[in-house]
Amino acid sequence: MKKIAIACVLLSSLIACSPDPNQSTTAEFPIIGTWKLLSGTTIKGNDTTRTDYTKGQEMIKIISPTHFAFLRHDLQHGKDSTADYSAGGGRVTIGEKNYTEYLDYFNVREWEGGKFDFEYDISGDTLTITGIEKVEKLGVNHLNIETYIRQK
Repeated sequence: MKKIAIACVLLSSLIACSPDPNQSTTAEFPIIGTWKLLSGTTIKGNDTTRTDYTKGQEMIKIISPTHFAFLRHDLQHGKDSTADYSAGGGRVTIGEKNYTEYLDYFNVREWEGGKFDFEYDISGDTLTITGIEKVEKLGVNHLNIETYIRQK
C-alpha cells in the first residue's frame, strides 16, 4: 500500500510539471521573453518623434504566452525633472509575425481597455514592433515603432 501511495505522489508530480500543451513556447513564438526598450518612433500625420530610451530612463517588456507587462522608470530615482514611472499589462495573443496586446492595467487609466495590434520582426536579439496606437477618448492615433533587445 505504501508503494502505491508513493507511486501516486510521483505520478502526480510528473503530471504537474508537464508543460501545458495549449500554451505557446519560446521556440514556437520567439517573441516570448523579456525585452529592454532601446528606441521608439511615433508618427502622427507629418510629425515624427524619435525617443532614445537608453538615456535617463529604462523600460522592459515581459511577454509570456498569455500575458504581457511593461515597467518604465527614470534613472534618477524620481529626484529631478525627469521623474517618471509607468507600468501596465494585460492579456496577449501571439501569432507568427503579429501579436495583440489587451491593455487591462495601466497607471494612466484612460488607456485601459485598449486593444493594440502589432506586427513584429526578430533579427538576432533585436525585436521591432510596429502598429497603430489608437485611443479615441484621448485623441491618440499614431503609428508606433519600437526597438527592443532581448534580456537574458
